[in-house]
Amino acid sequence: MDTARAAKYPFLRESAEFAERNSADLDELITSPSYEPARVRGRQRVLDALSDSEVSYTPLMNDYDRLMEVMSYPYARMIVSMVGDRFLTKRYALAEAVRMNNLLSSEDPSTVLAVSDELGVSSTADPDGIMRIGFPDYLRLANRLKSVDWKLINMELHHGMVHLPQEKYSRLMQNALQDKIESELPLITPDEYHRYLRGDVTRISMALEETKKRFSPTGGEGMRNEYLPPCITHILDMSRQGLNLPHSARFALVTFLNALGLTYDEIIRVFSESPDFDESKSEYQIKHITGELNGTDGYTPPECSTMKTNGICYCPDSLCEQEWLNHPLSYYRVKSGKTRKKTEGKDGQ
Repeated sequence: MDTARAAKYPFLRESAEFAERNSADLDELITSPSYEPARVRGRQRVLDALSDSEVSYTPLMNDYDRLMEVMSYPYARMIVSMVGDRFLTKRYALAEAVRMNNLLSSEDPSTVLAVSDELGVSSTADPDGIMRIGFPDYLRLANRLKSVDWKLINMELHHGMVHLPQEKYSRLMQNALQDKIESELPLITPDEYHRYLRGDVTRISMALEETKKRFSPTGGEGMRNEYLPPCITHILDMSRQGLNLPHSARFALVTFLNALGLTYDEIIRVFSESPDFDESKSEYQIKHITGELNGTDGYTPPECSTMKTNGICYCPDSLCEQEWLNHPLSYYRVKSGKTRKKTEGKDGQ
């Protein structure tokens, strides 16, 4: 058994076999002092996800350290499951997937194929390092990659198989692992484990709140009207005056307010200022758009180009007209000082 590979990719079947061979089980992982290194590492996996968007990696030279690495993976998943926050679940899944991508891009073909098989992707490898992936799997995994480099028309396609260099193939596997982890979490954690996990769950929950504040356009401070882009200000004014909002404007307003971190009650309060406010209709629309009805993160706010296409880019000011500004949320961040203006340098946000 390749124990180094089992530790690198702890979601593999051989990783579970490695743990079983060493009589490692969840009871011991949770309660035994012998597994304290695995618990520390599991907690760190989640903290890495929050702070760096990638789980850290260090080569491990002996089987004991590799076993602790393997067992840290289910421990991290239990922590994430007990916190029960969708933002954390998605961020953790992404961080594990990014780690795998960075490792997999330089692996030998046998390891790449072993990972692919575990992720349910049927592929083959050419002797010259070119990976071949089935056309349906390629479309499923590449559809969220917006660069023109990933358009099918720019791919080499033969007999239903897309040919890719290993680096690009690894990027697709990142999406596959991210989807796999998101679909598997949250786990049902036995009640008897809760008291052992409570300390780490509390620590992660506190770190999660700090991360949410850092990523929020408002920094967790609530919405400030003076930072709103002209388009959103205009739509708000239309709503308050009882004017008929087109669906695109209502959608843009709800997604924008949701992205700022406003709760359902705060969003519905905005719409209640309209003279023809219909609470039951508005409630359904808001909860559908924000994802509350189906347990998702909801829709993201439209970019400036979409706002223009839909005819709801109202009263653009000098900041709106900056070439680099392409999203209403970017406007809010710049106005509030959460992001340095791109006019001060070329790197930008």
